[in-house]
Amino acid sequence: MADDSAGYIKHHLQNAVFGDHPEKGWIMAQNYEDVEAMGFMAIHVDTMIFSVLMGLLFAFIFRSVAKSMNAETPTGLQNLVEMSVEFVQSMVRDTFHGRSSLIGPLALTIFVWIFLMNSLKWLPVDWIPGLVMMATGTEFFKIVPTTDVNATLGMSLGVFLLIIFYSIKIKGAGGFAKELSFTPFPHWALVPFNLLLEILGLLTKPVTLALRLFGNMYAGEVVFILIALLPFFLQWTLYLPWAIFHLLVIPLQAFIFMILTIVYLSMAHQDH
Repeated sequence: MADDSAGYIKHHLQNAVFGDHPEKGWIMAQNYEDVEAMGFMAIHVDTMIFSVLMGLLFAFIFRSVAKSMNAETPTGLQNLVEMSVEFVQSMVRDTFHGRSSLIGPLALTIFVWIFLMNSLKWLPVDWIPGLVMMATGTEFFKIVPTTDVNATLGMSLGVFLLIIFYSIKIKGAGGFAKELSFTPFPHWALVPFNLLLEILGLLTKPVTLALRLFGNMYAGEVVFILIALLPFFLQWTLYLPWAIFHLLVIPLQAFIFMILTIVYLSMAHQDH
């Protein structure tokens, strides 16, 4: 039973991988040996599918509401969208101290997109993977993109590139280099020490941003899988309170990723 349980957990934590197998060519992995043989040149198909689907859902909902807005008789969906926009707008206004037309839309996209991806966690862990396996024969399948460190690291690297871009754009290449060299100790003799601290701090931003979101979502996914191992009459007894708890966790993780992005980009816009 322990071996079956461990296998069940391991199976549900494995992504659907499509990659270049050294012996079989480009294939969809059907076992763990295939996954290990593919190495770096592989794509997590399930992560790509559901992250793109949630992005399209976000764009569809907000575009539909924008085209049919009615100030006199707003719908519930319109109120929800307006609340989201106003909430993100207030966060940007209070946290971002530069001038940029990108930050507001970027913050809104990050918050809603991550919230939608996280929300897939509320679906029972066996439903969609089971349907996909019956329809295509695919052995592995995960539906929550934020439980894949590749997805969270990809988003955080995008934020990191924006940090570098705006740091150089606002301060100039020389100003950015000078900031790294003379912070926190403004003395020539301490430039190597300053560079070590600042570059290390700069590089840890995308790593911590990615791992914070991944760690919380991954741990929650493991608990849902453990609940699915229990007898049916116990599953819903534990599933419901854990799902209710995620009413807080899911938006909170989206909020933290968004607010840290705003803070980092605000720091990049500060010209000392």
